[in-house]
Amino acid sequence: MKFGVVVFPGSNCDRDMIEALKVDLKQEVIELWHKDKDISKFTTDDCIVIPGGFSYGDYLRCGAIAKFSLMMQSVVEFAKKGGKVLGVCNGFQILCESGLLPGALLRNAHQQFACKNVFIKETAAEGGLPLKIPIAHGEGRYHADTATLEQLEMHRQIIYRYCDEAGEITAAANPNGAIHNIAGICNKERNVFGMMPHPERASNEALGNKDGLKIFEHLFQIC
Repeated sequence: MKFGVVVFPGSNCDRDMIEALKVDLKQEVIELWHKDKDISKFTTDDCIVIPGGFSYGDYLRCGAIAKFSLMMQSVVEFAKKGGKVLGVCNGFQILCESGLLPGALLRNAHQQFACKNVFIKETAAEGGLPLKIPIAHGEGRYHADTATLEQLEMHRQIIYRYCDEAGEITAAANPNGAIHNIAGICNKERNVFGMMPHPERASNEALGNKDGLKIFEHLFQIC
C-alpha cells in the first residue's frame, strides 16, 4: 500500500504523519504539494492522507480555503473513484468542507484549545479496549443535523467515540462537546475517513504510546 501525504502552507503534522507511516509502519510515502494536482501514480488500493495543522492559516474557517486547492480537487476525484482518503484533525475539517464527509467541526464547547491525551473507542468492536490518542485542536466539536446523525448511525459511519479509560462513553470523557461523543466518521462507501485525534502521535515506543498503530490497523489492515 502506498500513501500520499498532502502538505499545505500551515500544515504542521505532515512530518509526524510521514514518519509514522514510513518508519513505524514501513509503508511507501510520497509528499504531495498543495499546488500540484497529479496523483496518477496512486491507485484505489492506495491512500491519500490530509494531516493536521492550520492549512492556509485557518483564515476564513478551518479547511474552507484548502478545499479549493488543486491537490484537493484531485483528492475529491480520487475518493469518488474509490480511493482511500484519511483526514486527521485539520484534515478532518478539510474533508467536511470538501463535502467528502458530512457534518462540520465547530469551536470547542469550552471555547479553549484542547491539547492532551484522550481515550477513544472503536464503535464496531464489542468489548474493544479504549485507545489513548492525543488531541490538539480548537475547533474539533463534531456537529451534524438530526437527519445526518440518523444516517451515520444507520450506515455505521461513526467509527470512533470519545470514552473514559474504562471504555465508558460519557459526557465527562468528551473533550470538546462533540455531538454523541463522535471522534471519527467515514463515508457510506467506507473509503473516506476523518478523525480529530492524532494516531501518528502515538505510534512509536519513543513516544511512550503505540495505540495509534491500532488505528492504522483498523482502517487499513497494514500492521
